[in-house]
Amino acid sequence: MTATVNERPAGSGAQEHNDSGVREHNNSGVQERNKEIALACAAAWNRWELDGIFTHWSPDIRHFSEDRPVDTEQMAAAMRGGLAAFPDLHLDVRSIVAEGDRVILRITVTATHLGEFLGKAPTGKKVSWFMLEELQFNDAGQIIEHHDVFNYLPMLKELGLVAADVL
Repeated sequence: MTATVNERPAGSGAQEHNDSGVREHNNSGVQERNKEIALACAAAWNRWELDGIFTHWSPDIRHFSEDRPVDTEQMAAAMRGGLAAFPDLHLDVRSIVAEGDRVILRITVTATHLGEFLGKAPTGKKVSWFMLEELQFNDAGQIIEHHDVFNYLPMLKELGLVAADVL
């Protein structure tokens, strides 16, 4: 895994707003803590322990999948459904970047299709796809906003749900 950090001089930990109005932390220790929590969530996925992710969510977390708002129940159900279809799902965090109160992860997912997915019966095929996650943290280290974006095209081709020559 490659980790990239936007370093800031150590400071009081006070928050400032930049020209775009985005809240920033002057404490790289907060960014490191947030990265550790994000990596702990990825590790929980790899142990198939979703509660290890849910414990880091603020009670009023906001989820966005492919830029669409998703409520917490829907997000948890989608995560459980993903594990049902791909019970050996594994996240490989390729890079992680922290800036202010946000962490972004670039992830390669590998799994075996062992449960129904998008109406497709299990194929037993090994598949992969790519995703980006952006997590926003509050001062207590809880995730208050979660965005994910997926590139399912490689996996859909591997499962035969999309023609192999589609770009």
